[in-house]
Amino acid sequence: MIKSIHSTQYQMLISWLKDARETQGLTMRDLAKKLEVPHSFIGKVEQCERRIDVIEYMAYCRALELSPVDGINLLLNLK
Repeated sequence: MIKSIHSTQYQMLISWLKDARETQGLTMRDLAKKLEVPHSFIGKVEQCERRIDVIEYMAYCRALELSPVDGINLLLNLK
């Protein structure tokens, strides 16, 4: 079994989050400030160097005003 951080599905989910951040014109520092984390956290997540758990995922979505369900649906439709 491949580690989830290297899976196509995980990378697609992170790309979805990164694209949303960039579309909104937010820098990594802007998002980090909203999440109250160091900006390096955002960089590591977006470079798939750090995996986020479900609670972090939901906070990330909330900060970007995204529905966490939309991200899950994106993964479910990959089949």
